[in-house]
Amino acid sequence: MTQAPTSARTGIVHIADLTPQVSGADMVAALVPPPQFDGATFDSYRADDAYPSQQEAKEILQAFAGSGGPAPKGGGLFRRAKKAPEVKPGVYLDGGFGVGKTHLLASVYHALPARRKYFGSFIEYTALVGALGYQKTVELFRGSDLLCIDEFELDDPGDTMVMTRLLGELVASGTRLAATSNTPPNALGEGRFAAQDFLREIHAMSASFQTLRIDGTDYRQRAVDGSAVVVADTEYERTVTDASATGLVSDDAFTALIAHLAQVHPSRYIRLLDDLVLIGIRDVMQLTDQSAALRFVAFIDRAYDAQIPVRATGIPLDQVFGDEMLAGGYRKKYLRAISRLVALTHE
Repeated sequence: MTQAPTSARTGIVHIADLTPQVSGADMVAALVPPPQFDGATFDSYRADDAYPSQQEAKEILQAFAGSGGPAPKGGGLFRRAKKAPEVKPGVYLDGGFGVGKTHLLASVYHALPARRKYFGSFIEYTALVGALGYQKTVELFRGSDLLCIDEFELDDPGDTMVMTRLLGELVASGTRLAATSNTPPNALGEGRFAAQDFLREIHAMSASFQTLRIDGTDYRQRAVDGSAVVVADTEYERTVTDASATGLVSDDAFTALIAHLAQVHPSRYIRLLDDLVLIGIRDVMQLTDQSAALRFVAFIDRAYDAQIPVRATGIPLDQVFGDEMLAGGYRKKYLRAISRLVALTHE
């Protein structure tokens, strides 16, 4: 994990006191790969020989980014050429945590020689629709060459219906799609949403994607212990104080942070982290409310994208989601967040 960039600002702030504003223009400008994937390429992706699907996915994505698919082989002048295989407008990377899906998605973004291309998480795109309105969002993206969607996870069937409709319009206008998720496209929302209109939309959308399964072990767990680091109160105070002398540091009680996240739209969470070199969280406890837990997941996703280390007191951060949550329909989201929390506390 790379070190967070040094901030020109110094001191201690409380995230619970911040009320960031984000315009539609700001949201669009932010639709690029996160900082740690600025230089991601296919060459820098190291496929694990123990999992052949990684190399296979890499090669298919290289073709997708280069030519959009295999060119049909022609026959002689009077020979009937073989029918070319169907080339779908989208690729969908399905796999576990930490197997390099986002690296490969960013590689597609960087490799595709396109003038208009965008890269964002599912929540960033749905937030943009909320800020600009559906029709203006369609007009913004219509004619674009590529839309990359990281972490295609469904928390709300309404958002999903909007997103599938948006993608359908963009595909019809020639936009190509690349997406990642921990869930195959035709199983999104499984265990949570069973409405027939929802399922019909999902299956219609999945027809636009070639699904690539990527197996492997979580690279974040290869170099660290299996649990999040907890620091004592005195060490916490010393760490926050020392770090604040050279950079901007946040210091919040866990309950205050969780309460504040409910007052800020998830699309603005990234602005809560502006210029931070360290996130401090005191008195961590287990979450009991599913909505609060999902907001915390979104917050940690943004902290991980920004590569900001976390120091915390209380229970280990990998224990904030109880057994009931981990057994429910959002299990994969919570497990991904745990993986990231462990990594951030070891940074």
